[in-house]
Amino acid sequence: MTKIYLVRHAEAEGNLYRIAQGQDNSNLTDRGWRQVAAVERRFADIHVDAVYASDLYRTCATASAIYKPKGLPLHRRKDLREICVGAWEQRTWGDIAREDEEQMLNFSVHPDRWFVEGAESPQAVTERVLAAAREIAAANEGKTVALVSHGYAIRLLLAALQGIALADLAKTPVADNTAVSLIECENGEMRVVFRDDSSHLKTPEYLAGEKVLLRASALEVGLYFRPLWLEEQAEDFVTFMEEIWRETGRATVFDRERLLADAESRVTLVGFLQDEFVGIVQMLPEEGWLSLVCVKEEARKKGFGAQLIGQAVLASRHAGSGVLRAPRGSGEKFFADYGFYPAEDGAVLEKSIAFDPEFLSE
Repeated sequence: MTKIYLVRHAEAEGNLYRIAQGQDNSNLTDRGWRQVAAVERRFADIHVDAVYASDLYRTCATASAIYKPKGLPLHRRKDLREICVGAWEQRTWGDIAREDEEQMLNFSVHPDRWFVEGAESPQAVTERVLAAAREIAAANEGKTVALVSHGYAIRLLLAALQGIALADLAKTPVADNTAVSLIECENGEMRVVFRDDSSHLKTPEYLAGEKVLLRASALEVGLYFRPLWLEEQAEDFVTFMEEIWRETGRATVFDRERLLADAESRVTLVGFLQDEFVGIVQMLPEEGWLSLVCVKEEARKKGFGAQLIGQAVLASRHAGSGVLRAPRGSGEKFFADYGFYPAEDGAVLEKSIAFDPEFLSE
């Protein structure tokens, strides 16, 4: 009998920042790396003969929890990738929902009706991943294999093996990051022994590192962003920022002209939840500099700050920066919650946003 442990990748930037990852690469978050450590503990006493993963960064990094401690090579397979979401890739879920609410609903509830330009169909993904699983099982007859893939792809695979129609996919569970499922294969037949188990994220070792942070869940749409339009929004922007300065006890140093000059020369994005203003993020992507992150008072502690940071991470990495920097001051604890630490010279906070070449496919 062959055993295949299916493992969903650890929390990645797209999960935290509410961005459609699809088949683009996405780094793991700080929480994601703690989940990797939890997976390593879970598999410490489980014999594994081979480790497979999709060739995307987030799965290869997660698979390191298993193949590295056991001294095994990693077999990367493109056919284990997440569904390609075509024109949706690297867009925020909030932006997608605002533009195409019907297809957004179909993606979650009616995958048999879902269609987006340039995307794979869920049926095609099911066939691709199922064929890969069967091929891996045949190549490892009588052995135990770990297979690291993605949430939507694994959900489609498990539904197919359990005889659940694509139209009924919404009735199946949405797995946590690093959730583990077990498939047994014998005489060409595959059966699901258990699915979507995340008990390794409920241990004292893992929970000791959890911070009490509210963040968007996997089912929440999140924000969409638009550039600040100074010609029409200058006064609202100044009023909002003056209130922020007052809250932090810096009203005496508020400089309207400097604020507007910075908004003119830097990338300044306004975040919205549906049509409601939530916050502002300002940056110099080429320098990896995050100069401003502000969330209106009634929208705080709901995970929106992380989504604002996410825009700066993606823009700065795209501009070629491997580090994101932010000013020290009243928001230091907020930045620390999202992986920023004082730089060596102590003058600013910084966060590495670079990919580790070890987990990048050639």
